[in-house]
Amino acid sequence: MDFQDAPGPAGGAPTDSTGSEQEGRASRHRRIAWIGLGIFALLIALAIYRHHASTSARMTGFKGLGGPMPVSVAQVGTADVPVVIDALGTVTPLATVTVRPQVTGPIVRIAFQEGETVRAGDLLAVIDPRPYQAALDQAQGQLARDQAALENARVDLARYKRLLAQDSVSAQTYAGQEATVRQDEAQVEADQASVETARLNLSYCRITSPVAGRVGLRQVDLGNLVQANQTTPIVTVTQMQPMSVLFTVPENDLTRIFKHASADPKLVVEAYSRDMRHLIATGTLASIDNQISTTTGTLEMRALFENAHTELFPDEFVNVKLVLDTLKNQIVVPGGAVQNGPASTFVYLVEPNDTVKLRDIVTGPTDGNMIAITSGLTAGETVVTDGADQLRNGAHVRIPGRKPGAAPGAPASAHAAGADKARCARLAAARRSASGMKAKFLTRAYERLGCARRGSKT
Repeated sequence: MDFQDAPGPAGGAPTDSTGSEQEGRASRHRRIAWIGLGIFALLIALAIYRHHASTSARMTGFKGLGGPMPVSVAQVGTADVPVVIDALGTVTPLATVTVRPQVTGPIVRIAFQEGETVRAGDLLAVIDPRPYQAALDQAQGQLARDQAALENARVDLARYKRLLAQDSVSAQTYAGQEATVRQDEAQVEADQASVETARLNLSYCRITSPVAGRVGLRQVDLGNLVQANQTTPIVTVTQMQPMSVLFTVPENDLTRIFKHASADPKLVVEAYSRDMRHLIATGTLASIDNQISTTTGTLEMRALFENAHTELFPDEFVNVKLVLDTLKNQIVVPGGAVQNGPASTFVYLVEPNDTVKLRDIVTGPTDGNMIAITSGLTAGETVVTDGADQLRNGAHVRIPGRKPGAAPGAPASAHAAGADKARCARLAAARRSASGMKAKFLTRAYERLGCARRGSKT
């Protein structure tokens, strides 16, 4: 039998079935891809919606809670503004003396208390003086003996001189006596030097303070044997009045400094605490170094302070303000009112109808939290100091504590007080259900309205 022409399971029909399966798998893959793209687009749309909702909440401000944006304000004023250069300084004493012994011997007396203030010449310690007193006595005895020998030689020289005139002695004898006198005179001078040396060494046994100042902790105790010029000091004395502060200024500021220093050689220097909150002392510029540091591009200067109450302490870090000039009657605003834009510096001016107007300004020197305004504002105008980041030109604002439309500083009416209380209640309710950026925004608004002071429950 011939089976080659008979159709079977492996004939042409199975080929069509395989193509259908491949087409079905491709169709399923396309459906899965479209579903994935749809989910991805939905996530992007959701993220855009949430961002838009958050931005809308920040932009609309307080409208959804029944009113305009609450802000803090301040009136534009006038004040004298100093022109200063800020620097970092270190308190440096004019004299710090390390007291070391100059002779060898045991310490027999400590005459100071640690940390006390001493005057120049006050006794600090005593080294056993007996060996040096004995050396002085010996030198004085040697001097007395050689002085007597000199007197005897001079008497003999006078006698030989008379005998030489009578030809009773030879000229050689007379010349020899003259040499003896000169030799004795030299010996007396050497003895006098020995006496001075012994007296000086004896004086070194009394160690005194070379400067007025505060003594530190003692480094040796009573009975310790000390050596002349040893490494370990007995004590350190630091001058406290006056006190100096060393600080550096950039080389770019030197022209201004020299210009004002030539007109007023005693420029005022103020020393502030590390956090810039406390004025420690006020002094004057005393000296300027003669070379600029090539490493840092700065010039070192020294200011002197009376330091009568020890406000400044050695090696203390301070912030320094070098006052070059004082500008009189300048327009000033709090630093929080000044906003920096991409093209200009501006403030939000509060209009009588409780709207804000953007006003470009030009700033001048800064004094603490106050900034001088050289143009753009006049005294008496009202500017926004807190909440400006949520405002736009022409936006309506509410100033807590005063009736809408009233002049700044006018007292709030009972109706306004009731409205504020109701607004605080709505804020408290909104805060409880909010989260994220919206909760932070509502908290800031709650604080600006002063709701916490009114006793509203959050």
